[in-house]
Formats: sequence, C-alpha cells, structure tokens
Amino acid sequence: MSSARRDRDFPSSQDCVDASDETVDAILGGRLRIIQKRRGYRFSVDSLLLAHFVRLREGDDLLDLGTGSGILALILADRNRLGNILGIEIQEELAAMARRNTALNSLAGRVDIRSGDVRRPETICPPRSFDAVVFNPPYRRLRSGRTNPAPEKAVARHELKGGAAIFLAAAAHALREGGRVYTIYPAMRMVEMLCRMRACRIEPKKLRIVHSRPGGSGIFALVEGVKGGQEELAVMPPLFIYEERGGYTTETATILREFSASRVDGGG
Repeated sequence: MSSARRDRDFPSSQDCVDASDETVDAILGGRLRIIQKRRGYRFSVDSLLLAHFVRLREGDDLLDLGTGSGILALILADRNRLGNILGIEIQEELAAMARRNTALNSLAGRVDIRSGDVRRPETICPPRSFDAVVFNPPYRRLRSGRTNPAPEKAVARHELKGGAAIFLAAAAHALREGGRVYTIYPAMRMVEMLCRMRACRIEPKKLRIVHSRPGGSGIFALVEGVKGGQEELAVMPPLFIYEERGGYTTETATILREFSASRVDGGG
C-alpha cells in the first residue's frame, strides 16, 4: 500500500491518540497501525508468533478472546477474507483502545470489539457461533511470583480473571462442531493445555514448540485444536528464535520483518 493511499484511507492518529501516554506502531509493512500504552499493556512477540501460526479459511467467523489492543483480530482481518470477527476484552480501557484501533485502520465495519467476561461465555455469544477461536491467555498462575502493580499488565499476565481452563470452556461454547482453536502457552505448562483441551472436547491436532535457540529448552507451545476432532496430533518442526551463534534465524527474521512494529506519527 502506498503512503499516499495510507494517508487517504486511515483516519488521522492525532484524532484518537493521547500522545502523552500512548504510541502508534506500524505493522504488516505499514498496512496496520496499533495504538498502545507507553508504559501499560503492550503486545509482545508471542502474539505475533500466534498470528503467524493461525490458518483460517475464507468466510470463517472468528472470535478473539482477551483481545487486548485488538492486535490478533486486526492482523487476521487484514490477512484473510473472513466473515464476522468479534474481539472480547474484560478490561474496558483496553476494549476502548481496541475499538479505536479498528477505527484507525478503517476496520470498524469488519471487526466488532465488545467488553465481556470469558468466565461467562453465554453472555459473549450464542453457542456454536464461530468457526475459529484465537486466544493468548495469561501465563502465570495466581500467587506465583510477584503480581505486576499495573492493573492492565496484572490481568493480562496473571490468571486473575481466568486461565487456560476458562478460555477453553469459552472457546468450546463458541465453536461450531469441527471448529478450530489456536493458542500459545508456556511450553512448561503444555501438558495442562493439552489435557484441558481434551476435557472440553477440543482435540489437539497441531503442535509446534518455540525455542529460544538450538539446544535450548522450549519456551512456548503453539497449539491448534478441533472441536470434536479425532485423535491424531501432528508435531511440527520446532521454531527457533535465534541462531546458535546469535542473530535471528531465517524463519524468525521473516516473521518479524512482516509483523514487527515501528513507531509512526502520533507516538512522540
């Protein structure tokens, strides 16, 4: 997309950004611009790895649980011809930011952002409403280490408002039979995620472990599950972030070249 077209299609970031407390970061080669807090919740590399892992079909109805700033919903809306796209966020300030991001990227007509609680999935949507669900849940158990004093970060990182079991139950409620769920989770807690998926009739179908570098332990697990699927798990080749001697691997460099953010106007 040319800079002239971006200037024409995008609303001015100055109209919807608090430059004293927020930044605007460009991703997808400048096709998307994401408002984020300078010091509060900000999306990280795990969201980008999950976006790269997700595979959607044309016309899929997509639900993004715990959408945060809307990063996953916006990327997937940009990269796919989808049906209904709904992002749910329990923190009202983040939900409002996600709505501003849909407006900033002229996607308000395609991506609907609502405040909602994944612990009450019946209030989010009717059962069997979606073909695919994505979520990047909090990783840290309650009372495991220091809770971040910033409320936004605390809810995003700790299971204060629900963990994997809660998100999977909401996904199972929302998915049509044969629908897919995509998530990323700490590799050290992978067994918990896989067991809880099966308890919700979501069969793990694809698994990819993300390592910091060759020879190192896994740090993340990327998982695809199918509601009502048959038993058969494909273990994909590992994804290494760094080469053994430093520097990004070719695959990671390609992912980050496409997804990584750079500061643009309105960010100060």
